[in-house]
Order: sequence, then C-alpha cells, then structure tokens
Amino acid sequence: MKSFDAIVIGAGQAGPSLAARMVEKGMKVALIERKFLGGTCVNAGCMPTKTLVASARAAHVARSGAAYGVRIPGAIAVDMKVVRARAEKVTMDARNGLIDWLGSMDGMSIIYGHARFEGPNTVSVDGETLTAPRIFLNVGARPVIPELPGINDIDYLTSTSIIHLDTLPRHLVVIGGSYIGLEFAQMYRRFGTDVSVIEHGPKLASREDEDISDAIADILRSEGIGIHTDAGNIAFARNGSGVSVTAGPAKIDASHVLIATGRKPNTDDLGLDAAGVITDKRGFIAVDDRLATNVEGIWALGDCNGHGAFTHTSYNDFEIAAANLLDGDDRKVSSRIPAYALYIDPPLGRVGMTEKQARASGRKIMVSTRPMSRVGRANERGETKGFMKVIADAETKQILGAAILGIEGDEVIHGLIDAMNAGTTYPALQWSVPIHPTVSELIPTLLGDLKPV
Repeated sequence: MKSFDAIVIGAGQAGPSLAARMVEKGMKVALIERKFLGGTCVNAGCMPTKTLVASARAAHVARSGAAYGVRIPGAIAVDMKVVRARAEKVTMDARNGLIDWLGSMDGMSIIYGHARFEGPNTVSVDGETLTAPRIFLNVGARPVIPELPGINDIDYLTSTSIIHLDTLPRHLVVIGGSYIGLEFAQMYRRFGTDVSVIEHGPKLASREDEDISDAIADILRSEGIGIHTDAGNIAFARNGSGVSVTAGPAKIDASHVLIATGRKPNTDDLGLDAAGVITDKRGFIAVDDRLATNVEGIWALGDCNGHGAFTHTSYNDFEIAAANLLDGDDRKVSSRIPAYALYIDPPLGRVGMTEKQARASGRKIMVSTRPMSRVGRANERGETKGFMKVIADAETKQILGAAILGIEGDEVIHGLIDAMNAGTTYPALQWSVPIHPTVSELIPTLLGDLKPV
C-alpha cells in the first residue's frame, strides 16, 4: 500500500491545479487519471470544439466576402482532414503542456488507470492500493444516450466522437436542441453539410428566455438549418444510404446522427458505496457549500458534483477548495454568480437570472433590450443579428442578470459579470465612459433604458 497526503481522482480543470497547489505546500500527492490529462475541456470539449468553430467561421466569412467587396474566385471548399488535424494539434499542445508541467513537480505522482474506492481513505488502481487522509474527486461527465426506438441499431455520434470526423457528412441530424447540439449544428452547416436539429421540447436552449430562444432559432434557420421542436416519437432505422430519422410527422434521411441530449457524471464505477459517499438520483455527488461530501476527508469538484457543467465552474471549485483548505479562507459555492456562453455565431453571453427567473422571484424588476442593429460596431462589421438584454432590481438597483446575443457577446458580457460580482449598482455603471466604437459602449445606454415591468 502506498501512502500520500492527498489523492486526486480525475485530471480535469480542478484536479491538476489543486494537486499542484498541494505539492507547492510540500505535500505528497497522487493524481489518478484513467485516460488523458486535461479532462473534457482539453480533450473533447472547449479546446477542440472551439477550434472547429473557428474553422467553420473562417469558411462562413470566406463565403460572405463579396458583401464586403472581397471577391474570391471559385467555390469555397473545406478540407476536413486539415480541420480535424488543426483541432487535434490544439488538444495535444494543451495536453502535453499539462504532462510537462505536472511531471516536473517533485512530490507529484501521476498514475494512469481506473480508480475505485475500497474504503473512505483507500482506493485501488488496477490492483495497486493507495491511501490518503484527503481524497478529491474530479471525474467529470460523459454524454447521455437516451433509450429511443432503434438507437441501438444505428451508428451514432456523440460530442466526443464527432470531433474526430475527417470527412463531411451528407446530412447531419442533431438530436437535442441545447448548447452542445446547436454549436455542432451551425459548425457543420458552415462546413457544407445539410443539418437538421430535433428537439423534444417546445424551444431551443430551453434554459433561456423565450425571446432569446426564438432569436437563436432565427439565426440558425437563416443559415439553412432545419429546426424541429416539439418533436415526439423520435425513432431511428437503418436505410440504404444511412439512417432514417422519424420525429413526429417529420422523416429525415440522414447520413450521420449526433446524440446531444445532455451529460451524466462519471460516478457509477468509482465504488462510492465502499466509501459511503452519497449521490443524488442522477448520480451527481452530493456536496455542501464548501464542496465536501458526506464523508469526512472526501471532496467532489467539477461536473460530477452537479454545481456547474463548465470549465470555469470546475476551475472555480479548485479555487474554493484551495482557498479553504490551504489558505485559511472560507469561500462558498453559493457565492458564485452563474455565467456561461453559447458558442454559435454570433455567440450568447449570459450571467445571473433570466427575466423569467427574476419575475418568479417576486422582485420588482426592470428590463431593457436593444437590438444589435442599433449597435455601431455591429453595423460596421455587418453582423447585426441578435440583441442585448439586462434585468435589474427596481428597489436595490442591483443588476440581476443579462444576455448578450450578438457579435462578441461572450466578451461583452464580462463587463456585467464584473459589475455584478463587485456589487456595483446599475446607475453607477451608467456613468462609465466606454471606448468607441465597441459593442461594450452600449452597456451604459442599455442600462439607461431600463423600464419597470
């Protein structure tokens, strides 16, 4: 049996940084990873997919060149082998950087294999037993595959496998109209594939306000993507040229099917019962406001704890754990203001409450919207789709939430994220003097247009 000061299971966005901090404090740490350092973000999520999004945007801009006075002779072609190789290089550069960084640390033992609990302080990895008084779980999540008629009779793609395609599908059907599915839908449409999105619910991106969801659907439809919402009785059958997909009255002849119906935590094969660690009915590990599980000495970070499904929330889990355990601080998950982005083009940047949530809270609220067509920078760039929206508390003057669906929305939103985290009231932000011409310069104007609802 090998003894350590701490064991970290899973090398996603929280695990490696926490392991490194503990090593810096003089601890002996085992970092266990069953596959690749970097977790979902580096290997199958943010880094490869946003690299693919960039290639898709390059193709879109090239095809749109004539509108800007730039004429490119001949048809714009996409070489999927080069596209895939570029994404793989970005992933490998990041993964190898982690290997070099972590491997250079005295006191760090990187162990590749499948970890399972044998008791509250003990895990086994492929027959080897390790023990530590502190164990941190950062095991991530994987795609959910729903039980739909005929799904086991076809070859389907997931968000993990589709990034390895080096040929262009004839017709891609995306099952699931949420964030991951929509990013791949627009991406492959811009690569040159026919694309259809099938969503069981009444709208795309169901977490968003209806006006945002409708605008997202309009953006995708304008690029020729078929949208099928309220799609019941989804089923699959093989046909001569691929897959026949049925969704209510619609029947689509697809060459490829992407299943993008959510993710589930990688907690079902960790032997959590042997440690006494409690999970909820969906398999997420139950944690308190400081990320501790019900078992003393065990913490859960990142996607597996159900308190965020993003790289930045996982990294913030590391920050919370490190601050509390190593720096004598007292940081809490409940202090985190939710923020995220949808990386279609134009992107959606989101922070805090939706208007629907704010109304449901019983507050007296104020709302302001502004179309991107009334933003100078958007007109100069010829990218005027979408709109800006902010919600505030009419009594406290605090900003409750915002959505920027439009050019550079994923960056513009950070001005509001920072203001909300600093507790700045919206009247104070109105007096900032922004740079012209930018998208962000319209934030004070947007706030000045707040009206009671």
